[in-house]
Amino acid sequence: MKTKIKEFRAKHNMTQLELAKAVGVRRETISFLEKGEYNPSLKLATKIARLFQVSIEELFFFEDSELD
Repeated sequence: MKTKIKEFRAKHNMTQLELAKAVGVRRETISFLEKGEYNPSLKLATKIARLFQVSIEELFFFEDSELD
């Protein structure tokens, strides 16, 4: 799974720590999400998307090769 969290954080001038605190996770979780090393729960994905006022699909997506 790919994510645009880092891009949205930059647009909102947020650090990983600030985002983590805002959605109730550890900073390392945000780092793993940004690197594609962790897939979020639906609840976490929703919290992050709502914070940035975008859809989950705008924030998280699969490339075609990942769906095979």
